[in-house]
Amino acid sequence: MFHLPYKKLSHWQQMVFASALLERMLPHYAMFARASDFGDAHLLRNQLNLVWQKLDSKQSPKINVEAQLLKLEEHIPSPEDYDMYAAYPALDAAMALLALLQAVNDKDANVAETISRLSQASVTGYVELDLSQQAQAGDTILQSQIKAHPLSEWEKAIQNELFDLVKDTDTQQVIEQAKSLVLEEGLSSLGFEID
Repeated sequence: MFHLPYKKLSHWQQMVFASALLERMLPHYAMFARASDFGDAHLLRNQLNLVWQKLDSKQSPKINVEAQLLKLEEHIPSPEDYDMYAAYPALDAAMALLALLQAVNDKDANVAETISRLSQASVTGYVELDLSQQAQAGDTILQSQIKAHPLSEWEKAIQNELFDLVKDTDTQQVIEQAKSLVLEEGLSSLGFEID
């Protein structure tokens, strides 16, 4: 895991950073929902859109956070109930959105760090699975292999670039710039094409 100086960001900057990371995680939930017939990817998409609107001073809708949290909780998967790896990144995405919604009204929440770690954990878990499938029986997967994996390096690069983008501004233009940055390649944080 890598760490950035998240506390240097204002609450608004943290929310932009966290929302942008969620854009890269949400496709994993949608893939899981399609494959398992569990959950509502449209609900999660709409909730993230609400947060983006709240961050935009021109729109800034009132969000009933408690109602949104109740809706979301019904759609959080329990990976032990499924015989597929996809449940884990889906859980990470749902938990990240839960943290983001809770942070809407909690100015003291360190939401950037929370979602950064969830995003990193998703990538690390997937990389470990990928490396274990490529390894010979009895091989040990080293932390250095995980860190050197292209997805791990990409995650770190995106988070660093996103952090640098949001730390220097409190202007509304950063919202579109952050979205563009994380979506420009059309891939989720695990390298899957975004629908």
